[in-house]
Amino acid sequence: MTALEPPDAARAGEPPAEQAAGVPGIVKTATATGTPATGTPGAATGTPATATLTGGVLGRSLRALSVGIVSVVLLIAFEATAVGTAMPVAARELDGVPLYAFAFSAFFTTSLFAMVLSGQWADRRGPLGPLTAGITAFGLGLLLSGTAATMWWFIAGRAVQGLGGGLVIVALYVVVGRAYPEHLRPTIMAAFAASWVIPSVVGPLAAGTVTEQLGWRWVFVGIPALVVVPLALALPAIRRRASGPVDPQAPVPALDRRRIRLAFGISLGAAVLQYAAQDLRWFSLVPAAAGAALLVPAALGLMPRGTFRAARGLPSVVLLRGVAAGSFIAAESFVPLMLVTQRGLSPTLAGLSLAVGGATWALGSFVQSRPRLEAYRERLTVAGMVLVATAVATAPSVLIPSVPVWIVAVAWAWGCFGMGLVISSTSVLLLKLSPPAEAGTNSAALQISDGLSNVLLLAAGGAAFAALGGGAAGGHGAAVAQAGVAGAGHTAAFAAVFLPMAAVALIGAWVATRLHERRPA
Repeated sequence: MTALEPPDAARAGEPPAEQAAGVPGIVKTATATGTPATGTPGAATGTPATATLTGGVLGRSLRALSVGIVSVVLLIAFEATAVGTAMPVAARELDGVPLYAFAFSAFFTTSLFAMVLSGQWADRRGPLGPLTAGITAFGLGLLLSGTAATMWWFIAGRAVQGLGGGLVIVALYVVVGRAYPEHLRPTIMAAFAASWVIPSVVGPLAAGTVTEQLGWRWVFVGIPALVVVPLALALPAIRRRASGPVDPQAPVPALDRRRIRLAFGISLGAAVLQYAAQDLRWFSLVPAAAGAALLVPAALGLMPRGTFRAARGLPSVVLLRGVAAGSFIAAESFVPLMLVTQRGLSPTLAGLSLAVGGATWALGSFVQSRPRLEAYRERLTVAGMVLVATAVATAPSVLIPSVPVWIVAVAWAWGCFGMGLVISSTSVLLLKLSPPAEAGTNSAALQISDGLSNVLLLAAGGAAFAALGGGAAGGHGAAVAQAGVAGAGHTAAFAAVFLPMAAVALIGAWVATRLHERRPA
C-alpha cells in the first residue's frame, strides 16, 4: 500500500464501466491512449468469442485466464505492500536514507510513460506483448533492487519496476475488456480488488519476517520466481482470447506520436525535478528549471483545460484525484521509516501499523457505491479529504515519546477509509462527466494526475526531509531500538513531510466542493 495504492474496485453494485474507470495500484483504467478505454463506454467489447461464453469467470472457458491474471495481481499487490515494510532497512543498509523518497517516486515516474506506451501498443497489436514485456521488466527491476550495492542502483531497479508496472496496468484491463463479456467484468474487477485486501494484511507480516530472518534483499529477489506459475496459466489463454488487434480486417490504428512525446516529456521532466530536489545547492536550480520546462507543457497537454485552476466539473475531478493520491501516498511512504528509526519498531510491526488500511479503504469504496448516497457524493468526497488530512496530521504525533504508537494504526485506518470514499468517487464522476468518445482520454488524464502528483509530492517531501537532517535518521536505529524513544534531532525532518501533506489534503477538501458544474439560476 506504499509504492502502489490499494484498490478501490471493491464497489459492489457499480456498473462495469464505473468499476474500470481508474482505480489505484494495479487496478487502473484501461488504455491511456486518448482513445476510448477498453471496457468503458464506446470501447470495443472484445473478440466475437466472448459472445459464446457460458458460465462465470471460473467457468471452463475462462478458468485458466481468470486464475492467471488474478494471481498476477495478487503477487504485484503483495510486492507493493512488502516493499514499504522492507524499504527502511534497505535504505539504512545502503546509506541511502536521504534518497528514501526517490525509491518510491522513481516507480511512478517511469510508469507515467509506460502507461501511455502500453495503451498504444495494446490498441495496435493486442495486450499480450505489453503484458509479457511488463512482467519481464517488473521482475528485472526487482532483481536489480534486490542485488543493489548502492542506493542509486536500488532506485534504478525501482524505475525499471515502474516501466513494467505501467505496461501491466493497462494491458490487464485490455485483456478484461476483450476476453470477458460485459456481464462478467464486474466479477473479475471485484476479484482484482479482493487480491489487494489479503496482501495488505499478510504482506507486512511476511515481508517483516523475511527481512528480519533472511534480510531485506529476499523480499525483492524472491518474488520474480513466484510469477512463473501465474504467467504459465495466463499467457496461453490471453494468446487464444485477446491477442492481436480487435478487428484483424480493419487497418491498424496509427501511433499517436504526440501523446508519446508528451508522456516522455512528463516522465523526463519529473525525473529531472527529482534529481534537482535531491541536490539542495544553488546550481540545482538549473536542472529544476529544465525539468519544469519539460513537465509543465506536457502536463497541460495531457490534462483537461482548467485542471490546474480547479475549474468546476471534470477539471476539478482530475485535480482532486492527484491531490488526494499524492498527499496520502507521500505521507504513507515515510510512516514505516518513522516508526522504525524513531520509535524502534521492527519492520514487521511498522508494516502492520498500516495493514488495517487495506480493509478500511475497501469499506470506504463500498460505502460510496450505495445508490442512496449518490446525491451526497460531493459531501462524501469533502468528508473523505478531511479524514485524510486528519490522519496525515496525526501520524507525526508519535514522535512525542509519550504518545502510543498504535495511534498511527488508528489514524491510518480512518485515512484509508477517506481515501476509499474519494478515489472511488473520482472514478465514478469522471465517467459521469465524460462523453463516451472522450472516456479514454479523460481516464488517462486521471491516471496521469494520480502518478504525477505522487512523483512531485514525494520529491518535495524528500527534499524537505533531507534538508532538515532526516538523512541521519537511518543511523539512529540501534539506539532507538534500545531506548524506545524518538530522536529529537529528527522530529522536524519528519514533521516537514507530514504537516505540508496534511495541508495539501485540506486544499483537496476545497477542490472537492467544485466537482459539479454550477447550475444556472
